[in-house]
Amino acid sequence: MSEVGVEEKSSARVKKPSWLRVKLPTGKEYLKVRELVSDHKLHTICESGNCPNMGECWGAGTATFMILGNICTRSCGFCAVATGRPEAIDPFEPLRVAKSVKLMSVKHCVLTSVDRDDLEDGGSIIWANVVNKVRELSPSTTMETLIPDFMGKWVNLQRIIDVAPEIVSHNLETVRRLTKEVRIQAKYDRSLEVLMRLKKGGMKTKSGVMLGLGETEEEVIETMTDLRSVNVDILTLGQYLQPTKEHLPVAEFVNPKMFDKYKAIGLKMGFRYVESGPLVRSSYHAEKHLF
Repeated sequence: MSEVGVEEKSSARVKKPSWLRVKLPTGKEYLKVRELVSDHKLHTICESGNCPNMGECWGAGTATFMILGNICTRSCGFCAVATGRPEAIDPFEPLRVAKSVKLMSVKHCVLTSVDRDDLEDGGSIIWANVVNKVRELSPSTTMETLIPDFMGKWVNLQRIIDVAPEIVSHNLETVRRLTKEVRIQAKYDRSLEVLMRLKKGGMKTKSGVMLGLGETEEEVIETMTDLRSVNVDILTLGQYLQPTKEHLPVAEFVNPKMFDKYKAIGLKMGFRYVESGPLVRSSYHAEKHLF
């Protein structure tokens, strides 16, 4: 699921409930990291996405970095990242990210990216190089990679498997019925195949789903069942928030009790770990998913 914050404007049709209010991040470790990020002009999607969990994650030594630029080749209905023609890839990006991880003393690094359908390798070579460079500079740092589907070009997916991050995540984002509207260029079954191939490659797998886009309870459970059918280990469920008025509106703010219900169902299904709550994002409690 995309890393979006709580400052977005929700749909005018649905009033934002009290349970989506969060406290401003504080704490010694958070303030230390914030100062490093500011002084050295480091880029984390935690900060640029104004993530509600930034203080908690930074305090736990976890940070999320987005690679391969900030312009995406896809135009998903939920995502605030700009769509268009991306700039050329930066061969020095792996070193820059690795230096940031080291400087911030990140214990668990989450890496994500825009979709780069303009590239034959889908950006997978830079992906692999970033993982290797982080390991070289910070050998004790563990990693989660939140990857795209690489348009089903499996040689590109194999590059991720070959460098073997501790966790590989690919988000289904929504239920089958809404996929065409929410993830315009993506395919529900292709995403399931990505997760299946990752698991067959020996990866610990993770996926995320946004709620509040108009899905039914039955569809959520069906989606969870589909994820378990390809042996996904970790599931995150969070509330969709509308980034701008041009994006898909919020159909419903899901009650926290429903998130608790889905968590109980997911654990019973066999997921090793389930993060489920209105403010949950893909990298929330990421360091706890290593088990």
